[in-house]
Amino acid sequence: MIEAVIFDLDGTLIHLPIDYDKLFQEINQITKTSNLHPLTEVVAKLDEETKKKVFEVWNKIEIEALTKMKVNNEGIAHYKKFLEKKKALVTMQGKPFVQAALNRLGLSFNFVITREDSLNRVEQLKIAAKKLEIQTRNILFIGNTNGDMRAAETVGCQFMRV
Repeated sequence: MIEAVIFDLDGTLIHLPIDYDKLFQEINQITKTSNLHPLTEVVAKLDEETKKKVFEVWNKIEIEALTKMKVNNEGIAHYKKFLEKKKALVTMQGKPFVQAALNRLGLSFNFVITREDSLNRVEQLKIAAKKLEIQTRNILFIGNTNGDMRAAETVGCQFMRV
């Protein structure tokens, strides 16, 4: 039985055309490293001061992409389908972008977990489940990647791909 739904943001509810070349170039300058793959794992290992600088650049580039953001109709249809359920959002986007995007789309969630909370999808799902106060087997995670699917399996959530 589904008691709550957790949504991913980019690729699931929206499509965000981030200029990754620019992002990686600016992060290269900050970190003085050229191997930034996978980005979230590299950033997670940075000291707090460097991580803060990376997040500032990342936030700026995401906000620049906001005007080109497109709605994923399939994801929004699932959002509407589960409107009455408790909902959380997990995303690797930053808080400034997420607030702006949710306001623009008119979407609301009981809880929003961003990269500032964790750069690890499994951890994000665990945080969301704890805040929702629902056993993971009764949570549906709606995402768009194999990584999302594996994270759902790891924490014991049901999974739906869009």
